[in-house]
Amino acid sequence: MTTGALPDPAADWTAHRGIPLIRTLAGALLALDAQTGLDAFSLPYPAEAQRALDRTILACLLREATPPASLTELVLWCKEVPLADWPVELPTDAIGPEDRLLDADSGRPTELCHEWAERTRDSALAFRDREIIHTALRLCRAAGEEEAYTAFRGLLVNRPVLTAPESFEVLNDLVLEPVHDLIRRIYLPVPASYLYDGAYVCCARCLTLLVPTHGGGWWCERDHCRRQGPAPAGRRLRREDTGELHQVERPLRQFVTGPGRAEAALQQELSALGLTLRMWPGYDAYDLLVTFPDGHRWAIDVKDWANPFFLGRSARPVPQEPSYEEAFWVVPRHRVVTRRDYISVYERNRPLNARDLPLLTDTDLVRRAEARLRKQKGNSHA
Repeated sequence: MTTGALPDPAADWTAHRGIPLIRTLAGALLALDAQTGLDAFSLPYPAEAQRALDRTILACLLREATPPASLTELVLWCKEVPLADWPVELPTDAIGPEDRLLDADSGRPTELCHEWAERTRDSALAFRDREIIHTALRLCRAAGEEEAYTAFRGLLVNRPVLTAPESFEVLNDLVLEPVHDLIRRIYLPVPASYLYDGAYVCCARCLTLLVPTHGGGWWCERDHCRRQGPAPAGRRLRREDTGELHQVERPLRQFVTGPGRAEAALQQELSALGLTLRMWPGYDAYDLLVTFPDGHRWAIDVKDWANPFFLGRSARPVPQEPSYEEAFWVVPRHRVVTRRDYISVYERNRPLNARDLPLLTDTDLVRRAEARLRKQKGNSHA
């Protein structure tokens, strides 16, 4: 079990049988959802799904618990039973009391499911989103075009869905020329499961495509969006008008588009205070460089992750260039509201080299900026 001590970065996660099991299960659920939908599968099961079922049954038998009788029952477990109630061994900080791999209402994979599949791999190099971002950085550096990289990040954040005319426009944008081939690889055709009554609908809050539900409503893949109430319909894209519709692939929507929306909201709040901001400076050394009127600078990285255990284990010092006086990691406040021990779990699981890296909510960061501005103003009048 995880204790209050700082984690050993070299610790072998296989010591916790539940971690590789839940990772396998999360990957199987994503594969099933992508291939057939989680409500439409039959024998023989896909190999990855069968492997997840077999391992779950074994884990249950070893703990003398009743295992799921079929893949259908296992999927129901993932939807209805919080991971905290599963008969598997997991580190204390690894799960929250209500964590599920499938959304209880829609049955679709949760953001947490994507994090278990992506963020528990053995090597950070395996992370699909980082692979794409590193490729974009390499291409833009080789071309000597930092503006191209900034435009690429902005594209992923602000335009996760492209119609055929929009795709043509993007792929003829000279600023984006160094990453045109990469854009073709990561914007994928939208499957018919997003289509309802002849149209696709984007979420007005997070801009990603909404998924139609059986009751005639819409489901948004972003946790924060769902917690704010029913998904608000934004752009309505009729198939005959859009041509072939494309959306950025799911790992990038999860780990780049989502946090990017939080970055944009934070940028807006800090700019309203009169601060000078630069997005993704130094070829994305970090997310935001904030400059106060007296020249004092903050470096900020925004991390919109559902699981603070994974976030803590991924913590690393913020790069020193472009230079700054203080550095912070920032998480949207809704994550802390949902899981009250979020920041303490993060702090317990930071590696030694990131022991001094603070994690603030976006709300707390803005308050800290306001307080610093007041103090600065007071000093100037003294």
